[in-house]
Parts: sequence; structure tokens; C-alpha cells
Amino acid sequence: MTAPPMQAATAAGARPPRFLPVGDTAVSVEFGDTIEPDLNDRVVAFDRAVAAAELPAVLGTVPSYRALLVEYEPRLSSFPALVARLLAVDREAAVASAPASRCWVVPVAYGDEFGEDLPEVARRRNLSPDAVVAAHVSGAYRVYMIGFAPGFAYLGRLPPELELPRRETPRQRVPEGSVLIGGLQTAIAPMAIPTGWHILGRTPLRCFDVQKLDPFLFRPGDRVRFRSVGRPEFEALSARSVAGGPVAALQV
Repeated sequence: MTAPPMQAATAAGARPPRFLPVGDTAVSVEFGDTIEPDLNDRVVAFDRAVAAAELPAVLGTVPSYRALLVEYEPRLSSFPALVARLLAVDREAAVASAPASRCWVVPVAYGDEFGEDLPEVARRRNLSPDAVVAAHVSGAYRVYMIGFAPGFAYLGRLPPELELPRRETPRQRVPEGSVLIGGLQTAIAPMAIPTGWHILGRTPLRCFDVQKLDPFLFRPGDRVRFRSVGRPEFEALSARSVAGGPVAALQV
């Protein structure tokens, strides 16, 4: 029989995590029910703490906006026993200092054939195309989670003037490197993907590379900023990317 949810006590002022069984081999540790930076900070800190604890029963973790999925081997731990261990880890994570987040500065060629939706976005938001680009590069976007496709980072939050519902008719395929906006978020297509998000531009950055030991460039908790580049720099950076060279600047 599947174990019931368990609620844990925690420090004053913070919502206690809720432990929900996910089948017989995973537990979802939920820290809240909204998309907020503080909640995501707790998820990221807890994920790192679980990895550092090296619990024998834990097989892997998947962080999301507000929860951490912990996969485990049920022959090595019962659900209640694992919850007790995870609660201890959460207490330790709450008092540990948070590691410095990384900030990636990503070059983007906006508009023209790189960003075919830029004129429509500008029209719908009553802005000039240049104002749309200026607003997009003004943001420092948190990597909330990785999902949908390998290396697809959900970045938020967009400046209010760029918030726009997704397209009514999704595209079956947009190019790798497409820089997208949809709803309250922005993103980079890590490969050619279907999407209903609006295309503002394109980056030569590869945020997913299966040939690398760690194929994912971004991690939850990172920050991403965009900078506008012209065609000559875009082409030069594209050639560098193909050769395996760095494209994005990393700031700590």
C-alpha cells in the first residue's frame, strides 16, 4: 500500500516541507505551491544538500520550481525512514550558507531571420522592436528548472512589458538556439523543438551537448543575462561554437 503524505516541522517563518510518495520508488519534497525565487532557493539548496549527504538509498534527484523529486531504492529504505533522513538533511541545508550562483551572459542576434516573431511581439505589446530587445536584455533571469527537452531551462521572470500568452498555433519545429518568450518566462531552445513560444532571436550558444561529460550548461539556481549582437559577431561566435570554443561569458 502506498504511504500517505507526511508533513514535517521546520524553522519558524518557513513553510514546512511536505513529503509525498510518488509510486513506490520516489518521494516529492514540496516546499510550497507558488513560483517564487525564495522557494526555488530552498529547492536548489536542498538538492545540493541531498547530493552531499550521499544517502545510500537515493538514486537521483530532479529539482523543479517548488519541489524536489527524490528517487530511491525501496529495498534499502522505507518511505518513513527516508523521510526522516531527508528531514535531517533539510535542517542542515537551512543553516548552511548558499553557494554563489553563476551568471551566464548569452549573446543573441535579435529579429530578422533570427527572430521572426519580434515585430508581432512589438505590435502586441505596443512597443518598438528596439524597445522589446532593450527590455529583454535588461533582465537577469533565474534558471528555475530544466525540463520539457534535454537542457531546456525555464528562465524567469520576464519584465512585465514582455509578458505575452503563447502562440495560438504552435510551430512544429524551431531552430536550435532560438531565444523564446512565453507567458512570464523566456528560454533557449537546446535543439530543434516544437513550441508555442514566440521567437525573439537566436544564440550560437549550445546549452546541451551530449558529447560533454556534463551535457547541461545551465543548472537550477543559475542566472542568465542576454546581450544583443549584430550579424558579424553572431557568425564569428557561431564558428567558435562549432569549433568547441566558449560563447557565453561566465560571471560569478
